Amino acid sequence: MPEDLCAQRPLFGGAIASTFPLRFQDVSDIRQVPDHQEVFVDPTRDESLIFELLDLKAEVADEGSATWFLQDLANEQDAERTLVLEQSGIFEADGLRFRSSPAIVTTAVGQMAISKGRQGREAQNTVKVYLANLRLKDVATDVLITAYEPLFINPLSETAATVGAGVAVPAA
Repeated sequence: MPEDLCAQRPLFGGAIASTFPLRFQDVSDIRQVPDHQEVFVDPTRDESLIFELLDLKAEVADEGSATWFLQDLANEQDAERTLVLEQSGIFEADGLRFRSSPAIVTTAVGQMAISKGRQGREAQNTVKVYLANLRLKDVATDVLITAYEPLFINPLSETAATVGAGVAVPAA
């Protein structure tokens, strides 16, 4: 299978940029997402990539902050069967800095059952969620990068009509 072609893409009006596969389409305008989010999807696989700029959660410790955001995400989506599969310790990303301070980064990988929109629990898909939290303390900002990878598409989900029901084929 050929490797994905990637390109650097401007985010938030060019304030930051990221490089990821071209197969992901920008749906931020179509889905009317909040100004603090940029959303990209691969409709052929029901994968998504979300970038969010949030006010720094000062009450959340750096250690485990990605896990905290993963659990918060599960609560917001009324997810079931949420598991934290992996979490990293803190590391500084020297190449990601604002002025003189490097970003403090933590990551978490989880699995959860979620449904889209108002489909209800009977139409939940099982997804693997990859989350990175980049803390920019000098500007009081948490940058969340979240990727959703489908593991199982429920036959009752609206997604099943597009990508098919059952166990999802892993991405290359």
